[in-house]
Amino acid sequence: MADWGNDLYTGRRSINFVGQSKKWYVWSAIIMIVAVAGLVVRPLNLSLEFTGGSEFRVATQSAPSNYEDLATEAVREVAGGDSSANVSTLGGSTVRVQTEELSGDEAREVSRTLATAFDVESSEVSSNFIGPSWGASVSQQALRALVVFLVLTTALMALYYRNLKMAVASMIALAHDMVITVGIYSWSGFEVSPATMIGFLTVLGYSLYDTVVVFDHVKENTRAAFANRRMSFADAANLAVNQTLVRSINTTIIANLPVVAVIIIGFAVLGPGTLLDLSLALFIGTTVGAFSSVFIATPLLVDLRRKDPEVVQLAKDAEKHRARQERQPAMAASGATSTATVAPSGGSGGRGSTPAPDRGGDVGTQDESTGVAESGGVAEPGEAQTVTGRKVHKYAQSAGPRNQPKKTPRKRRGKG
Repeated sequence: MADWGNDLYTGRRSINFVGQSKKWYVWSAIIMIVAVAGLVVRPLNLSLEFTGGSEFRVATQSAPSNYEDLATEAVREVAGGDSSANVSTLGGSTVRVQTEELSGDEAREVSRTLATAFDVESSEVSSNFIGPSWGASVSQQALRALVVFLVLTTALMALYYRNLKMAVASMIALAHDMVITVGIYSWSGFEVSPATMIGFLTVLGYSLYDTVVVFDHVKENTRAAFANRRMSFADAANLAVNQTLVRSINTTIIANLPVVAVIIIGFAVLGPGTLLDLSLALFIGTTVGAFSSVFIATPLLVDLRRKDPEVVQLAKDAEKHRARQERQPAMAASGATSTATVAPSGGSGGRGSTPAPDRGGDVGTQDESTGVAESGGVAEPGEAQTVTGRKVHKYAQSAGPRNQPKKTPRKRRGKG
């Protein structure tokens, strides 16, 4: 895993996320259509805090296996045969019964009937009434908080990246996460409570955090690409996704480990409640958020900026650089072939050149009269060059005069 991550970070190995953007868009569109269809076919299971109604809790030593039938019959005996009841257990011993809004007398009668059905004292049955106005107020406040969050986040990201298209891409990815998360809640029938709304807002922050991490690398890589003109905007952005892929996977797994533990304990021991509602929203949202930051946000950013003049020019410059890089090996191979052949020099009695000995493929010539190498490889220390039967010192210069000035002989004065 570490070697794979290092290869992705350095670019030795690459997954073409940006180049296959259409595939990711199609899959995401299909998932979102299914999610929206769930809201139409099977509306959200809103908790009592949103719909209003009456709630009863029966404390027992251990909930019997037929607790749902007992609670439903007790409610219908008082409220009528067509009355519905949402029955669940909390912690394995407390039975929770939620019904539509009941009057005070009906609520007291249901409490006595439940005590008789579960064979407990009347004091072991508690009742609570929640009006629909309170649920409407909670829904209104949650929507207001969501709108404020989106507006402020869009403005801050536009200022941070100095690019509105980056903020738009991140917001679209955020909306993608929320639609899929809500759709999963709709199809699964999980209860949506105020704790679930808190989880949704937390998921927005996590999804945005993961997208910002990827976009930071995109910003660094594209800035370098605009400076050296060697890589297109799409290639630089795709490299950023590959560099952060392992980090996104590890972060998602580590973040979900405690959440999964809470979900298991909630389903097996605690039953429905704040912890289970919150952990379900976090698990679904963090998983979907990791998907969108890799497969949706960055490819969408590249598509939004594909027609920008500076991005178009950068792609042309990168293509020219790639063409030069591809021509260099061919030019190097042709150059090596031309230097491997030395043309013979003619003329007898004049100054000519003879081929130097072959030393590892380097080719050179030596002047016969001076015994100095004119071109090609340099003799290794300890080697001697032979020219017209005369050896040249191993440290002789390859060309040009020596650094020390020549000494001229003094003329002797004659006697007299």
